Amino acid sequence: MIPSGLMSFPLTPFTPADEVSTGVLADHVEDQLAHGPAALFVACGTGEYSSLSAPEYAEVVRHAVRVVAGRVPVFAGAGGGLGNARAAVAAASDAGADGILLLPPYLVGGTEDGYLAYVESVARAGRLPVLVYRRGLARIGASTALRLLSVPQVAGIKEGNGDLDSMARMVTAVRTSGHPRAETFAFLNGLPTAEVSATACRAIGIRDYSSAVLCFAPDIARAFHTALTTGDTATTGRLLADFYLPLTALRDQVPGYAVSLVKAGARLRSLDVGHVRAPLVDAAADHVDRLKDLLAQGRRALAELKGGGGAEPAVTKGTGAERTPEQGATAVAAAS
Repeated sequence: MIPSGLMSFPLTPFTPADEVSTGVLADHVEDQLAHGPAALFVACGTGEYSSLSAPEYAEVVRHAVRVVAGRVPVFAGAGGGLGNARAAVAAASDAGADGILLLPPYLVGGTEDGYLAYVESVARAGRLPVLVYRRGLARIGASTALRLLSVPQVAGIKEGNGDLDSMARMVTAVRTSGHPRAETFAFLNGLPTAEVSATACRAIGIRDYSSAVLCFAPDIARAFHTALTTGDTATTGRLLADFYLPLTALRDQVPGYAVSLVKAGARLRSLDVGHVRAPLVDAAADHVDRLKDLLAQGRRALAELKGGGGAEPAVTKGTGAERTPEQGATAVAAAS
């Protein structure tokens, strides 16, 4: 089963020499854990899976697993060409991951039968539960979702296309199927800036979502999630108007900003996550200034809703820049 709640999708930090920075990754993971995510999904879309070499991918997953040290489940991205996806699943399993987020295949589209065969082949490459990301070339309709119930390793579907009509049909078809897994099969909201669609998704039975904002404004992300789950529409409405909707408008100005703005926001929190890798481009200076203004605006809204406060929380930092992966794992294990 997929954990229920707010999901974290950590960034992959890079050094100025374009190497993975495991020290910053450790600090970033610790910072995310401090805000209570139900699970961490590493080396996925926000984590720039498509830009990582096979050794880098294994390093990111292995290091994240060591730092988390069993406190929450760790899922790893896999996808692209069939051979690469199967290799990633095997590497993630060897690194100790708890599950897989299956990203869309690369370039070549196909029928729903073809995509089902892709999922089945990838799932057989390891023993981990697989969450299928319905986005781009990943074709899944209600009939395919029903067939996925009979693939034991497929634990659920994450929606990324924004077609809520077809998702409503899919959720209903699965829940009323009478299949032994009909009630436990997971559905997650994986739309960019998922908070914008969170209320609509909950209305069709998709309660859990991943939050990119958790990576750089965890106070706002957590406040929104709490308000959503408690029915506090005054808070969700205000945060949507003052922060999330203008953030979405800024994100939509440049392709790839769903990752680039998140990294810019993390840098504003003094997390040295570095640049994005091509073909993504780093956020322009004026867009970073706009992001800074939106963060201040969102926190003012929170302060007014709470009747005071509003200061940005400090980043949770360890000694990640100074430790090896093995030393980091030992430190975390000793503290937990």
